[in-house]
Amino acid sequence: MGHSELSSNEGFTDLLELIEESLSFATSSYNNAYLDRRISARMRRCRIDDYESYEALLRDDTDEQNALLDSLSVNVTSFFRNPKVWESLRDVLAELTASGHTRVWSAACSDGREAYSLAMLAHDDDRIDPANVEILGTDIKPKILRAARHGEYRSSETNDLTEQLSPLDDYERYIERDGKKVQVTDEVRELVSFRNHDLVQETPPQTFDLVLCRNLFIYINSDAKRAIFETLGSALVPDGFLTIGMTETIPPSCRERFEPVEKRLRIYRNDVGESNS
Repeated sequence: MGHSELSSNEGFTDLLELIEESLSFATSSYNNAYLDRRISARMRRCRIDDYESYEALLRDDTDEQNALLDSLSVNVTSFFRNPKVWESLRDVLAELTASGHTRVWSAACSDGREAYSLAMLAHDDDRIDPANVEILGTDIKPKILRAARHGEYRSSETNDLTEQLSPLDDYERYIERDGKKVQVTDEVRELVSFRNHDLVQETPPQTFDLVLCRNLFIYINSDAKRAIFETLGSALVPDGFLTIGMTETIPPSCRERFEPVEKRLRIYRNDVGESNS
């Protein structure tokens, strides 16, 4: 079913209203094709063929409500996703910390591996004093934030762990293995804190020198995308850095604000002349 057909399908529209109003998930911020893929997968799992029947189930079944919310807000993540980006971020972090205390925001952080990658990088690079680095990871899902705080990952989530951690000189220093589980070490976790935050509806938690918001925009619609870029821009100190996903672009209405530093790698600098704080 195409985008326009979904928009005019009364059952689909009613279902989205229920999810937004009763389950407090901002469906209006996401594109319909993405929502339909996730919802249809749950419908198949429940052996349901139409939106109306699934809506009826959803009203009464809290287990299915939770399963759907988990499915809708899944983020694919890994340690050091797109290693070439991290090579440049290593230099950015070294430049920032040379001037003193540096605050970093991993927005839509999922299970924390991006935030922990930043912390590992701070420990791994001789130019960087980890004591100068403060990292905040935020996400909309309390459940995934609990997992992020624990910093423990099953080997099925980190099958190619050696490859994922290859940007580090000595990655074994930053992880502890326990059978099929891997946990990041205390020295890594000490640099990172996590909190709940809604990028569309809430103002930034504070101002930051570096913001990473990667691979979120492929799921959301253009209005929400513009709103999030406004939030990210207001979160950056003058000349602060922003990194987005390799396949993502800055909306035309926001481009004047962000000066490309490494355009191919989607690293930008906040091009404003006054403080955002």
